[in-house]
Amino acid sequence: METPVFLALRDLRFARGRFALMGAVVALIAVLGVLLSGLASGLADAGISGLRALPVSHFAFDEKATSEQFSRSTVGQADWQAWGRAPGVEQAEPFGNTLANAQVTVGAEKGEQINLAVFGMAPDSSLAPDPTKGERLKEGSDGVLITREIADTGVEIGDVLTADKSAVQLKVVGLVDETISYGHIGVAYSTLETWRHLHYGLPGELPETASGQATAVALTLKPGADVADVEKATGTHAATKEEAFGASPGYAAESSTMALIKGFLYAISALVIGAFFTVWTVQRKAEIALLKALGASTGYILRDALAQVVAVLVGATAVGTAVGLALGSAMIGKAPFSLSAPTIAISSGLLIGLGAVGAVVAVRRITAVDPLTALGATR
Repeated sequence: METPVFLALRDLRFARGRFALMGAVVALIAVLGVLLSGLASGLADAGISGLRALPVSHFAFDEKATSEQFSRSTVGQADWQAWGRAPGVEQAEPFGNTLANAQVTVGAEKGEQINLAVFGMAPDSSLAPDPTKGERLKEGSDGVLITREIADTGVEIGDVLTADKSAVQLKVVGLVDETISYGHIGVAYSTLETWRHLHYGLPGELPETASGQATAVALTLKPGADVADVEKATGTHAATKEEAFGASPGYAAESSTMALIKGFLYAISALVIGAFFTVWTVQRKAEIALLKALGASTGYILRDALAQVVAVLVGATAVGTAVGLALGSAMIGKAPFSLSAPTIAISSGLLIGLGAVGAVVAVRRITAVDPLTALGATR
């Protein structure tokens, strides 16, 4: 045999219409794979990019808040001070988290409703971001820094936002020019005092029970740090930042749903490709039997068939991925959609890999072909 892919190349030329149809199906699956991957990444960014941007490794929550931790957890000053003294803890800062609805009362379009994900923090802590424009947070000030997500609604530096629940007025003093959100809502950074007023819905003086409280302790832990003692002493439990993503509203449900959809897509692609090559292998039975009768080994014929499979999968996936990237680029900014090279590469690789597995199962029928069939044994 002159080449291990002679029959495969001949079939691709001879039955180019059938393979073009199969390639179109694979390309459409690749387009859908790219779009689903971009949508999954975009939904994840919209849900937890605010948390992901924080320079911490863990969060310590009230141990009673076993679910929806950011909305149910409350820690006190003694808690983050205890964490700050614990061995293996490089940083322990109070962190407030709440969702609020506010109305633009000065600037922009008066009366416009704005949703805010308010992150409260000490202005001098490492959690406080440096604004791209305007001023930093200052202790004793009711100023807030807004992110690009909020600025895109028309809010500008100097505008005043009045919270609906507490009537607390927030003056926009700076802009963090990044698209950062939490629970699909743009993030506003404030001092802890301002956050407490918003969280408890109490204008004016805060009661003693509300002062000195936060949602969680933002931690930076050394690798291998043993925090069991401080957890027991404070009645809190530490979770990695990635584990805390699940506390973002809707994040777990969105992630599991998208993973399920992508899983079905890849399973369907393997079945469709496997079914196509099963039928094609049955139709090639006589040619394969003739090759075996002429002395071709099973390994040779398998390599020949797999070369055909890989050629179709790689070519069609490349075309489909290119089309998916073009469509995805047009969606950025209009929908929660983001493209990342690793995600797209994994999506394309899985399509090729699972498609090849499905085809391998199909071409295994080759090994059962009797070469005597080509010599008239079945007549």
